[in-house]
This record gives sequence, structure tokens and C-alpha cells, in this order.
Amino acid sequence: MLFLSLRVPADDAAIQSHIQTLASRKSSERAVAFDALVATGDARLVPFFDAYRIGSIYLRDGVPFIGGDVITDNNLDQFVSLTHVLTGETMLNEQGEPELVSLLELENLSPNRKERIKVRSVSMLLNLSSPDNETRLNAAKKAGMAPLKTEAIPILSELAEGDASKKIRHTAAESLALLELGTSDDADLRMDAIRRLGELDSLRALSLLENMLEKDETLTPKQTAIVLTARKHIMTHQQKVKFFDNFKFGLSTGSIYILMALGLAIIYGLMGVINMAHGEMMMIGAYTTFVLQKVFGHGPETPQNHFFLVALPASFLVAALVGWVIERLVVRKLYHRPFESLLATVGVSFILIQVVRLIFGDNQSSNSPTWLVGGFEVANDMTLSFNRVFIFFLTMAAVTGVMVLMRYTTFGLKVRATMQHREMAASVGIHTRRMYSMTFMLGSGLAGLAGCALTTVSGITPDMGQNYIVDSFLIVVIGGVGELVGVVCSGLGMGIILQSLENSFFSPVWAKIIILTMVVAFIQFRPAGLFPPKGRLADV
Repeated sequence: MLFLSLRVPADDAAIQSHIQTLASRKSSERAVAFDALVATGDARLVPFFDAYRIGSIYLRDGVPFIGGDVITDNNLDQFVSLTHVLTGETMLNEQGEPELVSLLELENLSPNRKERIKVRSVSMLLNLSSPDNETRLNAAKKAGMAPLKTEAIPILSELAEGDASKKIRHTAAESLALLELGTSDDADLRMDAIRRLGELDSLRALSLLENMLEKDETLTPKQTAIVLTARKHIMTHQQKVKFFDNFKFGLSTGSIYILMALGLAIIYGLMGVINMAHGEMMMIGAYTTFVLQKVFGHGPETPQNHFFLVALPASFLVAALVGWVIERLVVRKLYHRPFESLLATVGVSFILIQVVRLIFGDNQSSNSPTWLVGGFEVANDMTLSFNRVFIFFLTMAAVTGVMVLMRYTTFGLKVRATMQHREMAASVGIHTRRMYSMTFMLGSGLAGLAGCALTTVSGITPDMGQNYIVDSFLIVVIGGVGELVGVVCSGLGMGIILQSLENSFFSPVWAKIIILTMVVAFIQFRPAGLFPPKGRLADV
């Protein structure tokens, strides 16, 4: 097979001629035509070779087409729809629908076994020349994976030296070194490849190097030292990546905790109510987002990204409305009676879970808006996803909004007055029952907002709130009841510590046990939390 570095650009007429030659009965002529097609480096030929491998290329009056699924009518006649090899245009009939052409009018191009094996690596080689950066990057990464193809070495060298994308240059250099390590018989070249893999911080090479140290008995002391140095360099990089990932996932998990705990801190600090149905407010926000996604018709094939701009306020409002109903019917007579409110809201929690399960079933998937899909690379192997960055900034915006609301508005002043001394607040004309109701709605709405944010990183289930409610109460206790700064600090801290434990030597269950043990130990020394209440609140 010709190397892609010896690319011979061809016009459409020449490509079509080479494809026609593949119909020849002489294998030598077919081989020449095959290599000529590969040598063009034309990425448009990727669909052609994929279809050629499974025998779906047809000639109609000498013009090559990719055939669709074969359709058989009642008379057992067979038809296919045709797509032009180079333009990708589907042949249409007079009604503008795909034209079905009888197989009797077509000449089928079917490769033999040897040609079918040969064509497997062609798509990857052609994709290395794709004008699309993502396609080129994926092909460069695939070139360094088994089965290794030495045909990719020249084009990988070109990409490693001159591609416009830094990420593609790095990936091509890494795959080139992996190829040389896996295919070369020259010991010096293999050692040079190992040095480069160490300098490139190649995580893909780590298992290969460890396997060499464990099983390769032909290594000289000098070669062993080279492998050990490269492995040490890569393992140091691996620890940095692991720390970054723990911090990244911990930050987004902690952000969800903060949104949940904000509402709990406000509700418990003002009303003394332990609301065990708070997690279900999150679930309601998530299902509100799911319903709006269906209403707007948003999906991978038909993105309607503006649905999410409606879902954010809607999830807040719907959860707040449900919270208002719960407060009116259940919680209103249980103010400052934490144990009774705990039992009552546990019952409400079970009811909501079962109602939602009856309506929606057990599991639902969610499609994020396209602008939250993907991410950007901060450093080699360290990527920040857009959805997790969004969750963090949404949480910070919510925290800022609540702080402004509580400190600089009339509503916040009335809430703080009611929290500090209900009877005194009532005596100066504050409608304390209304304050309780509106505060409960605010806390429930924040949980609904958390549910909307959570749909961008996970699925939706009726009991999803149960995974967060206990941790959210712990965050309120650690931070200090009613203290928003404490909620932020304890929420981020718990998220990062939990992710670090889960990604080290502990299972999720043991990570939770360790977290609970740490919390118990912490409240022994600081029972009022990181930021204990001051003034009258300290006596509540």
C-alpha cells in the first residue's frame, strides 16, 4: 500500500475512473486502482471505503454510488437508494423522495477477502488528512492503537511537525512514538520512542512500559534506566491529572450540594423545620426540565437549545409552587418542631417519589443543550467540560443572588427579622406567616434549580433527591445553621473530599462512611459549625 505522505491529488473524474477499475476481474488492476485512491488522501473517500468493505458500492452507467439497505417488494424484486460517492447527494425521484433503483440495473463492487482486510485501515489513514480538526485528532489517536499500521508513520510525522492544532501535534507525536515502539526491531529507535513518550507524558504508554519492566528479560541496565525514567515522568503526570479530575468533579458535585443546602439553611434557620422532602424538590426541577425538553422537541438530531433558557426559571418556579403547597398543607403547623416536621416530610417525600414514578417510570435520559456539550483542554489530559463549568457559575450566581436578596432588600430584612425574633417582627407589622411561606418557596425553588443543573451531567430518576438530602443536611450543620458563607465552604469542601476518596482506594460506600466519621468528629469540637450564628440566632 502507498504511504499517504506520497499523496497524489486527483480530480473527481480521476477518482471516478479508479473506482470503475475496481470492477475489473484482474486483481493486479484492482490493486493499482485501490492504491491510487488511497494515495489521493481525499477524506471524502472515507464513506466510500466503509461501504466498499461491506459490498455496498454500485456502478450505474459507470458512475459510482453508495447503496442503502436492500428493499425487497412483493414480487421479490430488490431495490436500493443511491448516494453519490463524492458529493454525498442522494438520488431523488420526481416527488423529491429517495429514488429506488433495481439491483438489475446496477453493477456491484464487492472486494475479495484480501482486499477487505486491506481496506480496514484505509478510513483511519484518510481521516488523518481530513480538514476537520476533530476527525483528524481521533484518527491520530487511533493510529497509535492496536492493530498498529506502519503505513500511518509518514503522515503522523507530518502532523506532529506541522499541524496547526497543538493538540493534534501532541497526539500525532504520541501515536508515532507508540507505533515505533510497537513495530520497530531497532533497539535504539525503540529506546528513543520511550524517551519521547516520557517527555510527552503519554498515559497510553504507561501500561506498555510497566509490562516491559515486568516481562522483558532482554533489557540491558541502560535500557531499564530509560524505561524507569519515562515511567516515573508519566506517573508524576498521572498524579497531576488525577488531582485535577478530583478537584473538577468535586467542584461540580459541591456546587450541587450548595444549591441544595442553600434552601435547607434558609428553611431550617428561619422556621426550624427539617424538610426531608427537600430532595424531591430537586427531582421536580429535573423532571420539569425533562418535560420542557420534550415540549420543545429538543434532541441530538433536532437541537432546540433555547428550551434550557426556559427550563432554568421554570424548574425554580415549579419547585417553589410545590414547596408552597407542602408548606400550606403539611408544614404550617409544625414550625420550630423539628422532629414532627421530619416525620411529616418523610411521608411527603415517599408520596412524591411514587407519584412521579407512576407518571414517568423509573429512569429518563436528558439531552443537554449543545452549547454545554464538550469542553476545553486546560493542559495535556486535563479537560474542563462546559456543563460542569456552567454548574459552578450557576451556583455562584445563585449564592450571590441569595446574599443580595437577604442583605440589601426589604424582603431580606423582613426574613432576617422574623428569623431573629418572630414575635417582635410581628409586632412591627411584618406578616410572619407570609415570610415563612415565601421563604419555604425560595428554598424549594433553589433545590429545583439544582435539579435542572443536574440534568446536564446525569440521568433523571424519581429517587434522585435521596442521594443528596443527607449530605445537604451535613453541609448545613458543618457550615453553621443559616450561614450562607458556611454553606459555600462546607459544600465545596465536602464535594472535593468525597470525590478524592471515591477515586483513590475507597468504594463510594466507604467514602460515605469516612465522610460521616469526619463530620461526627468535627461537630465534637465545633458543634455550631465553621461559622457559628451570632447574636440572637446563637441562642436559637
